Amino acid sequence: MSHDSVEKRPEGYDNEIDLRELFSVVWQGKISIIIGGLLGAILSVGYALSLPNIYMAEAVLAPKAKGSGLSGLAGQFGGLAGLAGINLGGSERSKTQIALKTLQSRSFFAEYMYEDVLVALMAAEGWDRESEKLILNPNIYDSQSQTWVSKPTVQEAYKVFSAQLMVAQDKGTTFVTLGVKHQSPSVARDWVVAVLDGIEDSVREKEVKEAERSILFLKAQSLENSLVSLNEVFASLIEEQTKKIVLAKASKEYVFEVIESPVAAEDKSEPKRSTICVLGTLLFGMLSVVFVLIRHYAFKKTELTGA
Repeated sequence: MSHDSVEKRPEGYDNEIDLRELFSVVWQGKISIIIGGLLGAILSVGYALSLPNIYMAEAVLAPKAKGSGLSGLAGQFGGLAGLAGINLGGSERSKTQIALKTLQSRSFFAEYMYEDVLVALMAAEGWDRESEKLILNPNIYDSQSQTWVSKPTVQEAYKVFSAQLMVAQDKGTTFVTLGVKHQSPSVARDWVVAVLDGIEDSVREKEVKEAERSILFLKAQSLENSLVSLNEVFASLIEEQTKKIVLAKASKEYVFEVIESPVAAEDKSEPKRSTICVLGTLLFGMLSVVFVLIRHYAFKKTELTGA
């Protein structure tokens, strides 16, 4: 037992000596560490200042509630309407989810956004606050002749746009926050408006076409049927589909009600330059510490080997 305790003491003592040596090496290399930290600070400040300001425009939306007679008819004639391909009992929540997925899709971007946003999306490299004009990259887009050096494809543009688009829905309140980032606060605001207008037009057009097809089918079935009771059912279904068309065409806010409209932000949302500078300084400082330790122990090993 006494022999074991004697064996353990030198090991603990050696560990203590190694720890002291470690701090001693770091202290001796403090000049290198300080220089590394200063270099990191200078580089990170330069990098942070080279990044353009990014602004976020947001809109807060609420799914539009509809109070028509469709839900009442769903209980009475749901089976018959299903045969006609008519949706009488669809939930507003599912319609909202479809609308949100649609506005994030490539097909929606290609049809409603691509041509209008392409220059500001793919050619802009900055924004002049004084003139409130975009700074365009001449190697991508010639602003004089308004022609592309190499026009980006829909897929290329969609990949960039989807990275700048933010969509979030609060599960408790069902409110939707729609946001877009860009170097220009006015462009970000206009894009949010364009997305809202586009999704309203997309859903409205789709539902009007579905309702018109349903009306044609119901009218054809009514002509082929001789039972008075069924003709009354067809008439009720046609009336509700007609109301649906009128509501879709008459309402500007058909899918979402705008609770808070987007505005051109006065303050940037990114980059966080102070965070970049602090992290860059710490990173180079840590790398300098590692360099000092590796240099010391590498030289020490070389001396031992040479001896």
